[in-house]
Amino acid sequence: MEDKMSFFDICGGRLALQRRYYSPSCREFCVSSPRLSLRLLTVVTCTVWLAAYGLFTLCENSMILSAAIFVTLLGLLGYLHFVKIDQETLLIIDSLGIQMTSSYASGKESTTFIEMGKVKDVIINEAIYMQKVIYYLCILLKDPGEPDGISQVVPVFQSAKPRLDCLIEVYRSCQEILAYQKATSTSP
Repeated sequence: MEDKMSFFDICGGRLALQRRYYSPSCREFCVSSPRLSLRLLTVVTCTVWLAAYGLFTLCENSMILSAAIFVTLLGLLGYLHFVKIDQETLLIIDSLGIQMTSSYASGKESTTFIEMGKVKDVIINEAIYMQKVIYYLCILLKDPGEPDGISQVVPVFQSAKPRLDCLIEVYRSCQEILAYQKATSTSP
């Protein structure tokens, strides 16, 4: 089963949450942000090139124009490959673990996997960010030395920064799977 819902991020931008239910013990959540704005890209490029042209008219050195074009192209490629994340995915399988994938605008993907044996809980935490309280989903990892302790907090959907209503949808499903996993592991 698959459904798609629309939400907002903490800055008011649109996000799409796509939920896929593979089984009672396996679900996937994809949070997609809007693609790169062509208007913003054009404004930044024109600003850099106009500033370079202004310097060129003052110094009459053609290297300034060449450097501006080169820096703009390198900056754009760097932004698309290392910064702009189009989609973040959370795949949770009760007997296996949790996989988080970030898909960049350039097509590059970054994946992190956490074994279910290391997961203590999935929670919604709050933080103060730019003079406002924001909420974020995070995975608590068990401390191997102390059974009741927490060794690490792993935030989820770091780039998209969805609002609380979107996080609650993902949180409830994660808790259902964790409860299902506990119930099946304790039954004989």
